[in-house]
Amino acid sequence: MEVPVNIPGSTCRVLVGPGLLRRTGEYCQATGLRGKCAVVSDNNVAGLHGSPVLESLRAAGYEPVLLTVPPGEKSKSLTTAEDLLDRMAAAGLDRGSFIVALGGGVIGDLAGFVAAIYQRGIPFVQIPTTIVAQVDSSIGGKTGVNLRSGKNLVGSFHQPRLVMADTETLATLPDREYREGFAEVIKHAAIRDADMLDDIDPAGPRASLAPLIARNIAIKAAVVAEDEKEQSGARALLNFGHTIGHAVENVAGYGELLHGEAVSIGLAAALVVSQKKSTLSVQDADRIRAKLASFGLPLTLPAHLGTDALLAAAAKDKKFSAGQIRFVVVPRIGEAFVADNVKEDDLRAAIEEIRA
Repeated sequence: MEVPVNIPGSTCRVLVGPGLLRRTGEYCQATGLRGKCAVVSDNNVAGLHGSPVLESLRAAGYEPVLLTVPPGEKSKSLTTAEDLLDRMAAAGLDRGSFIVALGGGVIGDLAGFVAAIYQRGIPFVQIPTTIVAQVDSSIGGKTGVNLRSGKNLVGSFHQPRLVMADTETLATLPDREYREGFAEVIKHAAIRDADMLDDIDPAGPRASLAPLIARNIAIKAAVVAEDEKEQSGARALLNFGHTIGHAVENVAGYGELLHGEAVSIGLAAALVVSQKKSTLSVQDADRIRAKLASFGLPLTLPAHLGTDALLAAAAKDKKFSAGQIRFVVVPRIGEAFVADNVKEDDLRAAIEEIRA
């Protein structure tokens, strides 16, 4: 199925369903992409899904080169980006070339960033292979890498030409990586689609997820279309749970917690803030917590993560503007806004309340 994405000034085709990997070359041709291409992936995903993508590109007349990086958040760095840029130049990619990002959110962000800066910008294709990447990070054009100071502090807005969410790739995800992605799905329900919360089923078969994936892509795309470059504040709503979630990732050290696990902890804190600084009811907060728990996602903060360190990390986050906290709260399931009455003491109290 095809999900409409109407971002002003951008052409991005989004496809969802099984068997898309084997048609990569066909869809790249239909999108008008030409020239050499680099398929950027990690060592694990390349072994699982690289062959059908490369074969399809070759069958369509392309000359793909496979460039792999180690799996995990540590690869989302300026060092890895520089290495990829050197390898692309050595392979002869030029301004007429394009990149295919094959993998999860780390690969999509990293490869998209490299595409944004190589030869001052070349096209790229997203082939997300995780729940997080399919419902969230592959949509919207945010690319970037991490610094020691925090997550995604270096990056660019660079819209993909094509996104192919092949749901067959989800069958190969380890259980932990599969479950963590639903933190973003639950977040979407919390901020935009109250009815979807009941449709998120931890016992549902992976093979039947295409409609749910498409529904989440439509939510993300609609918000991005309203505010592609975060100028009006609408896109900030997608950060529900992420202010503290990203701080948790940073302080814990990238790799200790998966992104969705850190976001789940951030959501738990954001629910506390939403109850105290907005009108979120106990019943609605408990429904969201219960849904997160049903996927085995954490709701309490590991004891060794200090509150002061988390607040310091949060203060460096892009979600702060001129030193002011831009914290997203939900007054009820399905609605969200950026609150102007959340202070550091409120974040401190929420962090302490969710501490294990």
